[in-house]
Amino acid sequence: MAPTRPVAVGGNLMAQDSTQPPAQPAGASTVIALTIGGSDSGGGAGIQADLKTFTALKVHGCSALSCITAQNTRGVSRVDALPPEALTAQIEAVLSDLKVAALKTGMLLNRGLIEATARALAPLAIPKLIDPVMVSRAGAVLLEPEAIQAYCDHLLPLADLLTPNLHEAQLLSGLSIASAADVERAAAVLREQGVAAVLVKGGGLAELRGRDYFLAGAEPGRWLVGTAIDTPHTHGSGCTLGAAITALRARGLALADAVLAAKTYVEGGLRHALAIGGGQGPLCHWHPLL
Repeated sequence: MAPTRPVAVGGNLMAQDSTQPPAQPAGASTVIALTIGGSDSGGGAGIQADLKTFTALKVHGCSALSCITAQNTRGVSRVDALPPEALTAQIEAVLSDLKVAALKTGMLLNRGLIEATARALAPLAIPKLIDPVMVSRAGAVLLEPEAIQAYCDHLLPLADLLTPNLHEAQLLSGLSIASAADVERAAAVLREQGVAAVLVKGGGLAELRGRDYFLAGAEPGRWLVGTAIDTPHTHGSGCTLGAAITALRARGLALADAVLAAKTYVEGGLRHALAIGGGQGPLCHWHPLL
């Protein structure tokens, strides 16, 4: 009988065949990125969108789940948070074996998950994109109220790039946003809170469709103007933008270059958006193959 060694599974010990050779380190040419966030059962946003984006941009994607959502194109009907210890174990499992070149965070839901993520990320000297998933562009709340301060205290100082939508920029900055000038003021406040760079996504205002505001370090802020794609099927576009930036950063692009290239990738996905289901469909992550 083959010898075995115990491994922990869900707090229980199970036998693992020790005759199997250990996994070999990733090849030098394989770029690896990590996404930390929630699962979207409909496959349009969250971890699923991130992993599809990583693959489309030729990056091996790893994941650590924080929450499980019951979700489709019509909306979210249930959210279950994993224990912080389970999230920590996933992150540690990935980082202890794989050379992650960049990472992003998405839906973290509560204070415990935010603090666990911050502890895991603090010692890492790699690009870290924080997508503060708090409120959907349509206004659905995706974060427990007491967790907002935890974001400000623990995750914002770790962000190489913060990518809030307009609702999230309001919550984090404490400012009301109703115009382009308001966006610029909110970005400046976020920079003062210790964020290295911020990309405020402007799609929530009709006048700012296709426009995002980028503020990095001591450089003057600038509006990045793309093509506003006329489609109702935009589910997961924010997750996808963050994942594309993360993948391109993992591949070695400078931050500003990665942001611009990621916007182009998202525009392509929106041009070929998927009209599936009875609600808001997702963009097409594999459009480079068309």
